[in-house]
Amino acid sequence: MIAEHQGIGMTSQRTRDRLITRLKEQGIQNIDVLSVMRELPRHLFVDEALASRAYEDTALPIGHGQTISQPFIVARMTEVLLAGLPSTQKILEVGTGSGYQTAVLSRLVDRVFSVERISPLQNQARERFYQLKLNNIKLKHSDGSWGWEDNAPYDGIIVTCAPEEVPESLLLQLAPNGRLVIPVGGSHKQSLRVIDRNGNGFEQQELDAVSFVPLLSGQI
Repeated sequence: MIAEHQGIGMTSQRTRDRLITRLKEQGIQNIDVLSVMRELPRHLFVDEALASRAYEDTALPIGHGQTISQPFIVARMTEVLLAGLPSTQKILEVGTGSGYQTAVLSRLVDRVFSVERISPLQNQARERFYQLKLNNIKLKHSDGSWGWEDNAPYDGIIVTCAPEEVPESLLLQLAPNGRLVIPVGGSHKQSLRVIDRNGNGFEQQELDAVSFVPLLSGQI
């Protein structure tokens, strides 16, 4: 599947391997996450004009005021989300964007449900999933703060845009012992948070300082 999309030059396997080495040096330890990110062709998830920068450890624009997240952030959030989750996982992603984070998750969990408010981005992501034969992803054009109640509860929820406060709807869609990974804050200060559901209660931990586009309401 992935071999058909091997790149050349700045998108070659050697360039990808250098990125994986950097992620290890930055503290990413989950071997499965690193393996998926080594194989997955990130250059397919950006505009062709930016393909040569696809394996830099940086966020890149994808249009509509959105970005594809920095690879370290993708690896970090994925690693944190998966830690301690059951072997059978149903994951909700809020903010499909380019589809890169969705694709990483799809190689690591049973099912991914992903919502996106910007229809053109979702359509591009759907085409990429088709190209890569990723068949365990379901997409919905929707306001992300609502989550996707029809398929709840979820073992894990990952949010790739930052609300100023954690939406209660997402907390309520977590399964018992489920985990939410979400950036929270305004434009000047955001932090990555991990929220675990224990019975009817929630335990919250603050991790790294981060910078994400805001979670906006409505659909376009």
